[in-house]
Amino acid sequence: MVSHPNLLCAKNSFLVVVDVQTKLIAAMSDLNTETMLTNIGILISAAHRLTIPVLITEQYPKGLGRTVNELVTLLDDTDTVVEKTGFSACAAKAFNEVLASAQQKQIILVGMEAHVCVLQTAFELTAQGYHVYVVEDAVCSRKAEHKFYGLERMLQQDITVMNHESVIFEWLRDATHLEFKAISGLLR
Repeated sequence: MVSHPNLLCAKNSFLVVVDVQTKLIAAMSDLNTETMLTNIGILISAAHRLTIPVLITEQYPKGLGRTVNELVTLLDDTDTVVEKTGFSACAAKAFNEVLASAQQKQIILVGMEAHVCVLQTAFELTAQGYHVYVVEDAVCSRKAEHKFYGLERMLQQDITVMNHESVIFEWLRDATHLEFKAISGLLR
């Protein structure tokens, strides 16, 4: 069967969690952060079950704190944390090195803020030849309109915007997948 090139493939995917940090999350709307954290948690858990690499970025952690505990408790020793000061994660040499060594070309982006760090990272990854997928229900911004226009701008640049369930079912592809029952259980 020939597959569409824009469908996700677990073997070619890399999950990147952008700047979900303690002091930054405090500035977000509670409704947005609850949904975002839940969906990022589901994606991290599914990625682990499917051996999809996970990379976490932290924007100036000295000032903005570390990644929130709700996500840290889900991480394992195969996950990588990269500190950065540039708004695009691509400004961090370590970030680029991790992605280059992994060879996956489909980058799934989640995190904060959609119109700043997620957007700039998405644009620069696209310029480097990666296929970028932004998970709309796993990103947020302080203001809803900033998220909306950030996602609109990404769409205008041919960055794929999708939801967390689409990501998971594209990773699985078939109800006969050995991890289907466990991973679909995360969605309840």
